[in-house]
Amino acid sequence: MRIITGSARGARLMTPKGLTTRPTADRVKEAVFSILGEKVRGRHVLDLFAGSGALGLEALSRGAASCTFVDSRTGALIEKNARHTHLFDRSHIASGDVLAYLGRLARGGSSFDLIFSDPPYKKGLSEAVLRALEGNEVLAHEGILMLEHGKEEGPFPTEELALVLSRPYGSVTGVSFYQHASYLRECDAKEAVE
Repeated sequence: MRIITGSARGARLMTPKGLTTRPTADRVKEAVFSILGEKVRGRHVLDLFAGSGALGLEALSRGAASCTFVDSRTGALIEKNARHTHLFDRSHIASGDVLAYLGRLARGGSSFDLIFSDPPYKKGLSEAVLRALEGNEVLAHEGILMLEHGKEEGPFPTEELALVLSRPYGSVTGVSFYQHASYLRECDAKEAVE
């Protein structure tokens, strides 16, 4: 599952009112799923700072096995969107502090193949998510983390999570993909043998 390079399948999603939640732009969402391609099918997804649930619902519509949505304020909205898109049966919705929830997932041994994280920009939350994913298997060994961040903020490679790809979108948004450095080294060693 190594990376080298509108709405959930046409349904109109409801978005949160006010300016405190910034939905992922359709252009950015299309680019993310173009990069991921078939790597979404059959995967267990975690959508952090989920907002309307657009990223996780799109993953489900593209064949992801399940998605856990986490947001501190929009659980009811995510549920409405999941029901509206007929994807509720593969959805788990959790309300509460995202970083605290990541801690519970790590202690419980939960693991996800694909993690989307779209925290509010300029609040240090992108780096906090990366730190929370180190030293545990919440991001599966072969998993992919997609982090949406302010264009001027990222990327944020760490010792354990290597930056694989980073792109700006417009004047405000950046999208970065990470994978476990140990997994990438294994892939490189395997390619060298072949």
